[in-house]
Amino acid sequence: MLFVGFLALGGWQVQRLMWKTALIAQVDARVHATPVPAPGPAEWATVTRSNDQYRRVSVHGVFQNDRETFVQAVTDAGAGFWVMTPLADARGFTVLVNRGFVTPERRDSALRADGQLTGEQTVVGLLRISEPKGGFLRANEPQADRWRSRDVAAISARRELSNAAPYFIDADATPNPGGWPLGGLTVIRFPNSHLIYALTWFGMALLTVVGFGLFLREERRRRS
Repeated sequence: MLFVGFLALGGWQVQRLMWKTALIAQVDARVHATPVPAPGPAEWATVTRSNDQYRRVSVHGVFQNDRETFVQAVTDAGAGFWVMTPLADARGFTVLVNRGFVTPERRDSALRADGQLTGEQTVVGLLRISEPKGGFLRANEPQADRWRSRDVAAISARRELSNAAPYFIDADATPNPGGWPLGGLTVIRFPNSHLIYALTWFGMALLTVVGFGLFLREERRRRS
C-alpha cells in the first residue's frame, strides 16, 4: 500500500510539473507579445487570472494625478510605495495604472513634478488581477488610506472612480520624466520544485521495496 501510494504521489507531481512548465511558457509568451488594447467594459466579465494575468496590453487616455493611491511595496530598489494612478481611457472607462515605485521621500508629488504627466498618454504594461483583502497578515485600511495590496475594487471606491476596470496595469520600464516613478519592476516568479518532489516520492517508493525485501530476508533468516 505504501509503495502504490508513493508511486501515485510521484505521478501526481509529474503532472504538476507538466502543468507548471506549460504555465511558465504561456506567461513568457504573454509578457513578450505585441501589446493589445486593454479589455473594455464589454470584456470585463471574461477577464480571469488563468487567461489574462501578465497579458501585455496598452491604454490611451489622461492620468488623474490628483487621485493617486500609494500601496506599500518592497522591491529590488528598496522599500517604498507603488504609485497607483487612475487613467481615464479614451474609450470611456477608468483603469488603475501602477506607474511604478517611489521611495518614501518621493511620495510627495511635488518632489517628482516632472513625472506627473498631463495630457493624453499611451501606457504599455502587464495586465494584473486585483489583490483583494490586503497583504500577509495585514488588511488594507481604506478609511485611513493605508494600502498593503492593490485591491482594485476598494481603491476605486475610495477614489470614487466611475466605470472602473476590475484589473490594474503594471506600467513597463519606459522611463518617466525625472526618473520617478520607477516602472518595469513586475516580479514574475513561479516556484517550480515539482521535479524534486516527484523524485522524492519515487525514492520513497524504492526505499519501501528495499525495506520490504530486507524484512523478508530477515524473516527467512529468523525462521531458519
